[in-house]
Amino acid sequence: MIEEIQNAIQTLKRGGLILYPTDTVWGIGCDATNADAIDKVFALKQRSEKKSLICLVSDFKMLNQYVEEVPEVAYDILKYADQPTTIIYQNPIRVATNLIAEDDTLAIRVVNDKFAKSLLRKYKKPIVSTSANISGQPTPKNFDEISDEILKGVDYVVNLQKSKKSAKPSTIIKLDLDGKVQVIRK
Repeated sequence: MIEEIQNAIQTLKRGGLILYPTDTVWGIGCDATNADAIDKVFALKQRSEKKSLICLVSDFKMLNQYVEEVPEVAYDILKYADQPTTIIYQNPIRVATNLIAEDDTLAIRVVNDKFAKSLLRKYKKPIVSTSANISGQPTPKNFDEISDEILKGVDYVVNLQKSKKSAKPSTIIKLDLDGKVQVIRK
């Protein structure tokens, strides 16, 4: 696993795209602070830049570095969540501007997958995570369902967990600073 983390970090540092296992589905990833890399993700997925992307962080400490103010309720939601949960936060900071939605929000998940968590801790920055498919096509449930177009479009494919059946995508919850909670995807 150490070698896979090192190879992924080298790719991320030079603005490349990785294909990697997460706690939900296989993800296309890049450095969440690198606007050019994020543009490559949108191009590969053939996805409108108006549609937001999710990024992953390793823990609450990292989360607090990239959101101006994390509402208290977020910690409770994440502490008691029984499945991977992504929260849309207001006022993200220190990430590439093309990652931030028009309403000044960003979807962030504190990851639980061992590889992804280790990668994030060693990289010390958030990493984009979007499903490994062209926009509008079904989300691959395992590595074998990932299209050749995606496999050839990334700069590095992590060689771990390729036989793992993926869970469904994460639950997405939007939190407003005024305390309003809205479930976007279950």
